[in-house]
Amino acid sequence: MPKAQNLWILTLSYSDLRFLYPQRQSQAETFALLPTFSPDLPYFFYSVSHCLLGFIVFASRFCPEVYIGEKGHVIQTCCGFKRRGKNRVHEWITGGLNDVLAPVEAFHLKHMFQDVIKHHQRFDFERVPAVVELCWQAGANDGNQYSNWSPESDCCSVDGAESLSPDELVMIASGTLKAWEVLRNGVEKLLMVYPAKVCKHCSEVHVGPSGHKARLCGIFKYESWQGTHFWRKANVDDLVPPKIVWRRRPQDPQVLLNEGRGFYGHAPAVVELCTQAGAIAPKKYHCLMKLQGVATL
Repeated sequence: MPKAQNLWILTLSYSDLRFLYPQRQSQAETFALLPTFSPDLPYFFYSVSHCLLGFIVFASRFCPEVYIGEKGHVIQTCCGFKRRGKNRVHEWITGGLNDVLAPVEAFHLKHMFQDVIKHHQRFDFERVPAVVELCWQAGANDGNQYSNWSPESDCCSVDGAESLSPDELVMIASGTLKAWEVLRNGVEKLLMVYPAKVCKHCSEVHVGPSGHKARLCGIFKYESWQGTHFWRKANVDDLVPPKIVWRRRPQDPQVLLNEGRGFYGHAPAVVELCTQAGAIAPKKYHCLMKLQGVATL
């Protein structure tokens, strides 16, 4: 057929193409990259729970900051609530798994190209971990693995962790750190193919080509747009938050002081937990951790 006779295809709309090529559409809607990446999240959470039993995690009462150590620091970085003063000393409480691995959930879609979720439909769709939803849309076939599982129930069922030897703890921490890197690298690769959105003003995530219309943005719920999300393209930090924490080096004081905040290092909470358990941090974190930095006066 001459090229000129093929130009009529360019004038067809998306609805016309769906009518003429229904099989092609179904193939596109079920397009999958599986089995390239399918993380074992229960095992990952279970390993982090093992490490948590040997160390103390502090969570700020009035802001999302976390610290892993024997005593909470006194660095004045608490953002507090609206009516509280900013840059205050944290009021620490005992933290847990959700403070180290911040949970990020999203609506579970039947397929990627289904209709946009309306506000009145927000209770008709199940909420699942955003990473799990991304893997399902990529073709992962482990629906039963996460149907009745949650991080809270998993972390409470750690048996025999208190009797771990130092060598066993180092082995678990090293495996956990490797799983953390595999998880983030896998999510980053999937996001190059499968679209995901995050709200510009809150942490709401939606895995799909367009964001949902459920008015859940709490920051602007009293404004004229009534909690409507403003979506942008999501990255790996939106689905797997690194949760950066202050870290104490051997040359630092027992309690980190506000005067030395310019000298102290940082690290993702999982990396800091694993390194305290004996694992070796990847080189890409060494600059952030300031391993060779000078001590404070």
